[in-house]
Amino acid sequence: MDDRTTKPSADKPQALIGRRQVLAGIAALSTAGVPAFAHADDLSAEMILNDPDAPVGGNPAGSLTIVSFFDYNCPFCKSTVEPLGKVLKSDGDIRLVYKDWPILFPTSPYAARLALAAKHQNRYEEAYTALMGIDGPRVSEDRMREALRAGGFDLAQLEATAEKRKSEISTLLERNNAQAERLGLRGTPAFLIGRYIVASALDEAGFREVVAEARKAS
Repeated sequence: MDDRTTKPSADKPQALIGRRQVLAGIAALSTAGVPAFAHADDLSAEMILNDPDAPVGGNPAGSLTIVSFFDYNCPFCKSTVEPLGKVLKSDGDIRLVYKDWPILFPTSPYAARLALAAKHQNRYEEAYTALMGIDGPRVSEDRMREALRAGGFDLAQLEATAEKRKSEISTLLERNNAQAERLGLRGTPAFLIGRYIVASALDEAGFREVVAEARKAS
């Protein structure tokens, strides 16, 4: 487990509220300390929330946006998939932005690249579900390939797409990383929910609570 990853407190979701930080002035993010490879515009609120290359789920026209920073080797990220999915389905008015942030183990970038290659086949969420469904951390590339095959992917075709789109996928991953660093994120999972940053795994009740508060704050 990465020591930057926060363990959830599923029995007391209300306690997680105290761990949030208000994302004050997100629209006025400065460019001080911008990583050398990042453009200033990459770190704007507009790009964090509406990067045209980032996969989007939930209701694309939803009135509330959740931005999810995650790693396919993060067990706590995996624990949030089902509860967040339930909230998205029952609420119906939440837009989910996926930020692949492969920082934990050497196989993490491999998974992120294949998932983002699947986006170019209009199958990103299928790849996300397959990869997040693998138990445990430190997942091998072989297990990732096996999960994607079980999800109905042609691995040769998917890897060919990843190679063909290598430059734009790498640029997106660099941009995601620069945004995470600029927001002060220290590990996965991390969520922007409206004006709040949640640096912890939440259960269903926790997500509903923060969503409700985010709507009140807006």
